[in-house]
Amino acid sequence: MDPQPKDPHTVIVNLRDTEGTYTCDIKAGKHQMVADEPVPLGGDDLGAAPYQYLKAALGACTAMTLRMYAERKKWPVENVIVTLRHSRDAKKQSMFERDIKIVGELTDDQRERLLDIADRCPVHKTLSNGVTILSKLID
Repeated sequence: MDPQPKDPHTVIVNLRDTEGTYTCDIKAGKHQMVADEPVPLGGDDLGAAPYQYLKAALGACTAMTLRMYAERKKWPVENVIVTLRHSRDAKKQSMFERDIKIVGELTDDQRERLLDIADRCPVHKTLSNGVTILSKLID
């Protein structure tokens, strides 16, 4: 079965093989990706792990949000590099560390404003505010 998303914003994840592997094929609109677990966790390491995709989503959203804001303000942002780490604290709460490097001739005030704006990216808001996930079995 090769399901096609009906809506370009829908993502479909499908296990690649019938047994013995964690490799997933992902369709996101017209884009195709692969997710897997690393070999030490029983995977084949054929794609990024799920938490790597989650960190990538936060990093990409952050960089895009900062670029959009800087363009509106006509600020000279040449590049945004976001480095992310995920861990859990003693209470098993997830924590993301996000290091943001902004390349461009900006004032200290502009840099501080962009740091504030980083927290307004939609993925950051979703992760920070929590989310409801509604699951159902379908035929």
